[in-house]
Amino acid sequence: MTAPEADLSGWAVAPFTGGGYTHDVYRKGAAPGGADSRATGIHPGVLGLGNHLVDNGFTVAMPSLFGEPGKPATTGYIAKSVAKACVTKEFAAFALNKARPVSLFLRALARDLNASTPGKGVGVIGQCFTGGFALAAAVDDSVLAPVLSQPSVPFPLGLARRRDPG
Repeated sequence: MTAPEADLSGWAVAPFTGGGYTHDVYRKGAAPGGADSRATGIHPGVLGLGNHLVDNGFTVAMPSLFGEPGKPATTGYIAKSVAKACVTKEFAAFALNKARPVSLFLRALARDLNASTPGKGVGVIGQCFTGGFALAAAVDDSVLAPVLSQPSVPFPLGLARRRDPG
């Protein structure tokens, strides 16, 4: 079975400012909310997941933190997006054990989404290395469910195989 893909059709986009940062946020749906972020950006597979969530009764807010929204995820595109992300203030803050800018932004987005949708809170999805962002957003009272998948480490280096870290 192939994962669903979609384009930007039907998604509203507007800038959102939170935690001192502004990013475009793509929104769709009119029910309890959830937010999604990925290092590969908002590619057709991410949009397919977003549409699936909307079709199942959720509102989805996807911040455009990396890449070009709607662009297909090729190996070169992903490598470029991840390389750019790895030199952002987020990783500098991580290395220096300081407040994470994207975490502050995502917490503000979660509060905004929670205030504008019915329900008692929102879920936040983080995949690959953005899983840590979702987990960091979970300290906010508006986040009921941080969902993390596809951990990015340990990276398979050289001919080494990816192993279960336990």
